[in-house]
Amino acid sequence: MKNEALDFNYLLLDNYKKLNLTENDVATLLMIDHLINDGNLFITAELLSLKMALPIQEIDKIFADLLTRGFIEYSVSNNSTVTTLKPLRDKLLKEFQLRLTAEQAENQYDFSSIFAIFDSTLGRNLSQVEQNKIKEWVSLGYSEAKIIDALKEAVSKDKKTLIAVEKVLLQWAARDDIEKDGSSPINDNWQKNMEETIRIAKTPWLNVDEKDK
Repeated sequence: MKNEALDFNYLLLDNYKKLNLTENDVATLLMIDHLINDGNLFITAELLSLKMALPIQEIDKIFADLLTRGFIEYSVSNNSTVTTLKPLRDKLLKEFQLRLTAEQAENQYDFSSIFAIFDSTLGRNLSQVEQNKIKEWVSLGYSEAKIIDALKEAVSKDKKTLIAVEKVLLQWAARDDIEKDGSSPINDNWQKNMEETIRIAKTPWLNVDEKDK
């Protein structure tokens, strides 16, 4: 990974989906960072509304949510309360470190077995893009066994796309989160983001079966 990946904006844009942030969340965070760098140490929804096109009610909701979810915080500096993005920067640094660890592990991981199982199950050879998607799942911490189980689950429903497999993985992850914590940050936003990616990329293997829509 290039050194410039340590840039705050790059890391945020590269990882916001993993952090379950929306595009409006990202725009708000970038504007907060801009205002702080411009000398505005105490950020409010009213101040953000002077620079952003979103309605102030929406900005206020986003700001409160980011504060609750631990992406921004207030701290005291020189007897003054200031807004800081340190929690977000810590999260992004952690993602960067996890990415490096995953890339190192990926270089040592033998994907031939899981690729062969997908080829056999789908009745065709995986494209390079599909292989990269499976590598991404592994880098996110999904075990080979769980990915294969998700493939079987999708195929059992006559859905032979990687979108269907990823949907199963996310459903299982959400279920595990709820069983563990009572709630899950995973929601339907991932589907909307993926559909937009499909529209832009127009990659043939990503054509969604009508049953997946």
